[in-house]
Amino acid sequence: MRLLILGGSWFLGRTLIVDALARGWEVTAFTRGKNGQPPAGATHVRGDRRNDADLQRLAESGPWDALIDTSAYEPTDVARVTASLGKHTEQYVLISTVSAYRDWPAVSVNEDSALWPSSPTYTEDSPELADLTIGGQYGTLKAGCETAVMEGVIRSLIVRPGVILGPGEYVGRGLKLLARAARGGRWLLPAPPEQTIQPVDVRDVSTFLLDSVEAKRDGVFNLVAPIGHSTYGALIDVCLALTGRRAQPVWVDPRWLDEQSVRQWTEIPLWRISEGTWHVDGRRAAAAGFVCRPLRDTLYDFKEALDRDGLVDHPRQGQLGMRPDREAELLAAWDDAQSSSAR
Repeated sequence: MRLLILGGSWFLGRTLIVDALARGWEVTAFTRGKNGQPPAGATHVRGDRRNDADLQRLAESGPWDALIDTSAYEPTDVARVTASLGKHTEQYVLISTVSAYRDWPAVSVNEDSALWPSSPTYTEDSPELADLTIGGQYGTLKAGCETAVMEGVIRSLIVRPGVILGPGEYVGRGLKLLARAARGGRWLLPAPPEQTIQPVDVRDVSTFLLDSVEAKRDGVFNLVAPIGHSTYGALIDVCLALTGRRAQPVWVDPRWLDEQSVRQWTEIPLWRISEGTWHVDGRRAAAAGFVCRPLRDTLYDFKEALDRDGLVDHPRQGQLGMRPDREAELLAAWDDAQSSSAR
């Protein structure tokens, strides 16, 4: 198999390259070269996907059995790639997101749920996005990327992951949860600990994608863990086990946290009140062979890789986590509220 990966310096792109090379495949990685180098063994072509000359030069390295696009953001970028490379690859694999669903995370969604209205001509500056929330803008752009793929190539595979964790994760979710557990003391957390969650391991995503390329699978798949696969409490317990159990969870009414303007998804990573957040239907992918390893293994291996390789610096990490002084104030206010209600 001959594989082209757009992006390949870190996390999913890097994992795909390592796994594909282990299968004996030939891999070309197309990156700007600003965030490190692809793994040894891959052919590295430097360039910018927004530069037509760079794409034409990349086409000379083809043809490929499949192109996996890990870095698509603006629909026009995808349209440009399909126009330049569509004739040089048999399949286009797009990494989209559950955020492409118009009604997520408010309600549960499956692959047939409505997407954000979009167009392959949209960019970040399109006036149609001006009145949308940040989440709506992101979802609209991703939905437009999907349209650009389906209109531009003969065979496409579109996957919509939720949260991807595991070795090399750079957004900072695993990092901030482990760091908070290591700090110790009383840890403010959203009840109930039994809340189901659906993160997946980057290596399991990679396996599914490469198996799908080999099987020439097309269509659309949500890549999430089965509902009930793990819980928020289990996630926290693994973080505690990995850091010497120095912190003491304090499980707080999530409605109260919302009333205190605690930022969902960021100040407390992976927490949202919306009912559909962790109720994404992943049965189609499971039926096609997608298997999720235990969340414990994902976090243990993430920490081992973090200790060994260090952290990839990324600006999103600064958006996650809660200041210790703010957490202390909230814990004191929660204690007061509990004391008042007990009187």
